[in-house]
Amino acid sequence: MAIVESVGKIPLQDPPEEEFCAADLTWTKFGNAEHHDEVALIPYDRVDAFIIGECTNVECPTRFHIERGRKRTIGNLKEYKDDEYLEYRLYWCSFGPENYGEGGGILPSRRYRLNTRNRAARPQSMRGCTCHFVVKRLYAQPSLALIVYNERRHINKSGFICHGPLDRDAIGPGAKKIPYICNEIQQQTMSMIYLGIPEENILEKHIEGIQRYCGSDAKVSSLASQYVHKLGMIIKRSTHELDLDDQASIRMWIERNRKSVFFHQDTSESDPFILGIQTEWQLQQMIRFGHRSVVAADSTFGVKRLKYPLFTLLVFDSRQHALPVAWVITRSFTKPDVSKWLKALIDRARSVEPGWKVSGFLIDDAAAEIDLLRDIFCCPVLFSLWRVRRSWLRNIVKKCSNIEIQREIFKRLGRIVYNIWGGINASLALEQFLLDFVDQTAFMEYFKVMWLPKLEMWLSTMRNFPLASQEASGALEAYHVKLKAKLFDDSHLGALQRVDWLVHKLTTELHSSYWLDRYADESDSFQNVKEKYIASTSWHRALQIPDYAVSLDDKDHLFAKVVSQKDSSLTHIVWNPGSEFAFCDCSWSMQGNLCKHVVKVNMICENLKGYQPSMSFRSFQEVLMDLWKKPVDDSFALDLSLAWTHQMLDQIQKQVELNNSTDIGTVVNNMPLKWVSKKGRTYIGKPSSSLALPHGSSNTKSVVVYKKNRKRKRLSRLR
Repeated sequence: MAIVESVGKIPLQDPPEEEFCAADLTWTKFGNAEHHDEVALIPYDRVDAFIIGECTNVECPTRFHIERGRKRTIGNLKEYKDDEYLEYRLYWCSFGPENYGEGGGILPSRRYRLNTRNRAARPQSMRGCTCHFVVKRLYAQPSLALIVYNERRHINKSGFICHGPLDRDAIGPGAKKIPYICNEIQQQTMSMIYLGIPEENILEKHIEGIQRYCGSDAKVSSLASQYVHKLGMIIKRSTHELDLDDQASIRMWIERNRKSVFFHQDTSESDPFILGIQTEWQLQQMIRFGHRSVVAADSTFGVKRLKYPLFTLLVFDSRQHALPVAWVITRSFTKPDVSKWLKALIDRARSVEPGWKVSGFLIDDAAAEIDLLRDIFCCPVLFSLWRVRRSWLRNIVKKCSNIEIQREIFKRLGRIVYNIWGGINASLALEQFLLDFVDQTAFMEYFKVMWLPKLEMWLSTMRNFPLASQEASGALEAYHVKLKAKLFDDSHLGALQRVDWLVHKLTTELHSSYWLDRYADESDSFQNVKEKYIASTSWHRALQIPDYAVSLDDKDHLFAKVVSQKDSSLTHIVWNPGSEFAFCDCSWSMQGNLCKHVVKVNMICENLKGYQPSMSFRSFQEVLMDLWKKPVDDSFALDLSLAWTHQMLDQIQKQVELNNSTDIGTVVNNMPLKWVSKKGRTYIGKPSSSLALPHGSSNTKSVVVYKKNRKRKRLSRLR
């Protein structure tokens, strides 16, 4: 749009509507290249119609007051420009300019209360709105008015909508009449809206929650209906693009959601971009399920498709499902950068629970900074095979067309991994593998480029660290699959390179999904949501398959058959049973996932002779054997090894007893009683004042006398 320097070149506009607004006018840039404003020229007698039209804005209804005004009389100016004013009035939205909301205050220059017309209904309703425009009645042409719109949007200084239906924090004049809505009900309603549940069902659950506090009332139901409709409209109209520039947009989001950001480092010449997100609910879950338990990591998600990869910290909830408790968006995983946000996260948890401690940290990437994790969490590090298994199986199915070759390649790769404890040279086994399947050019090209250079590092990590169980691996994979389904939907492919879109998806849809899952399980409501949540991992789906549905090849142990629970005429074949690298012909397994049939077959095989133990149990045996190994001489090292072994054995026995017990009272009654002396029980936690004073101090007598006086008073009262 060209910049106009003369009022004479601005077209005069007179819309035919009785009332009109800024959207009905064509705006012109007036001024020069260094400074210009958006202006429109209308008849002066239509100014009131314009102001009324601006007040009736559907998205931000308001009233405008005169913040400042000046007048001149005709003949005062001997020389004047074509834009000089005869009357000057600055109109400001009545929800500003002051901000009486959270973090707001009176303008520093305001020494008195303005006695202006058309102010907002109450001072506390002012939210720092910056929307304002100037009306100039032209000195040269008094019948015309020049409108200069400085800020059209109803936003505060942070750039967020601060009133109206699109404002999430808007209360309105009837706030005292609105029924009580606790955080739990609000989060429940928001989660259902984000998940696309019909509004009728949302309203029904919302009213049920409100009636627990307010009772049954027709007016309450009416207000609840309005609330749900308004909240749905806000969520549907909300967008991740707070600004066209991605960096500016994410800064605005951070400014508004300070409580959900535990670490932020903006991009600079020396520092990479890092954004750590954790909502208050996620913090509660991390403290609850992470204390004295295992914390896991789903690392480097979306390396190829997202602008910045996503790192997720997870805990295992009461059903051992992986629950995301923190997201970190960054491209840098160097030791100094990881140390920054990890320490910030732990400090945040310990500010709420000072004794918060992790018993183990589960990784899925052999390139992770293991020493750093040990130092920060002060716990052992475990390794999960799920990422290796999934990557190999997906590419085998994708790049090899023959199913017999697919299962044989997968079996041979599994054998190479299993031989890390067998003393067999991995290089020779790998060389033979490459020769045997040299005709599978597509897969071999992928394997040589992606895995061959770093395979020794991965095998070394598997050999040197305890391996996670199939249940934990299945839970991590279930989270990964759900995350992928939420983010890589075809409708969002154009937004993958924006950080604000990723943050919006994580904190709205994904967060709401996990919140509703946990709420449905703990409150025993939303039965369909609860059932879907319980069956979201392959381990729990395998528990629904009865043992009689599985038949084994007792002769050669080559395969197992599992009868489908949905269609009894359908049977799935699991090859290489008893191994983490078992191959199933079901559709879920052919997508690279750990299916319920493989898990169920391995559950049965682990108790039978002739089948190799799972890799997690094998690594557990290796740990015990390392502790149990007798030193060459009968030295103190033998005592230390024996003490560690018995300590671990005692903890395992207690854990097994607790898990297998159906009555917690029996476990408590079997615990040994620990008595202390009567004096110790009475004065425990109370420091002795006499011990704190030096011997011979003059204050000692006064202390003793004070105690005697108190005792005499108590005795006198009893008499």
